[in-house]
Amino acid sequence: MPTFSVPHVPVLLIVDDDSNNIQALALALEEHYELRFAMSAEEALEQVHTHPLPDLILLDVMLPGTLDGYGICRKIKSIQATRDIPVIFVTALGHPEAEEKGFLAGGVDYISKPFSPTTVRVRVRNQLEMKRSRELLQRLSLTDPLTQLANRRHFSEAFTQECLRQQRTRHPLSLILLDIDHFKSINDEHGHAVGDVCLQEVASVIAASPYRTADLAARIGGEEFAILLPETDLDGASVIAERIRGNVASRIIRHPDKPLQLQVTVSLGVASSMNGNESQLYESADRQLYQAKANGRNRASIALG
Repeated sequence: MPTFSVPHVPVLLIVDDDSNNIQALALALEEHYELRFAMSAEEALEQVHTHPLPDLILLDVMLPGTLDGYGICRKIKSIQATRDIPVIFVTALGHPEAEEKGFLAGGVDYISKPFSPTTVRVRVRNQLEMKRSRELLQRLSLTDPLTQLANRRHFSEAFTQECLRQQRTRHPLSLILLDIDHFKSINDEHGHAVGDVCLQEVASVIAASPYRTADLAARIGGEEFAILLPETDLDGASVIAERIRGNVASRIIRHPDKPLQLQVTVSLGVASSMNGNESQLYESADRQLYQAKANGRNRASIALG
């Protein structure tokens, strides 16, 4: 069933201790953006971590408290979750040394007070467009173009990060490895165009399975897929694996240009870990995948214990 998403309205965080400046910026921007406000460093850092995260920050330099705008910016840029949020300094400190200090702190632009509303709108729009372009390129570099699942690079990076996180939290981490059965024969008998449709159909089943935000489905090889399931124990991963297996087996693969109806199956290996050992978890799931194939395919083999 298709899903329809509401277009994202960019969220801007305005940080200034002068209510008149906040009001002027709000009047310039409120028609096109969702606005949040902070009047101190403490409020600013709290708002930065409020979900959804801001898409852009307009930040005054002179603020009450222990941190000025430069210090806030450096702190934002030091945290992985917020480091890619563009920061535009809006300040009365218009001399070149202040601008240089702002850029060195991680700012992307510098607007001097008093400002023109048109200038603010154009600078904000430009930075948001550049941010969207960077995000698109990042997504493309981490996505398998045929199936639109994560690619091997994305999976490898996420797997390493989740194993490191598990070493701290000791929460279960599960991994499913999946192969399409007899995929070489499908390519040899029906051609690579049919093989591509087969890959896309299996990927759509994987993508349609109910996952949480932290879960990751990836194509990691020719006909190989992986599903990474943080904070999911072996029982939970086994349920997901069996659901995927059954849904693939019940699907008929068709090609728009060929009089063909093809049924495919998949084999899956399921393993879970509590110790954050990356190679151990992968090898365990891989052994189970081999076992599923050895036992006749079209099945999920689950690591015990």
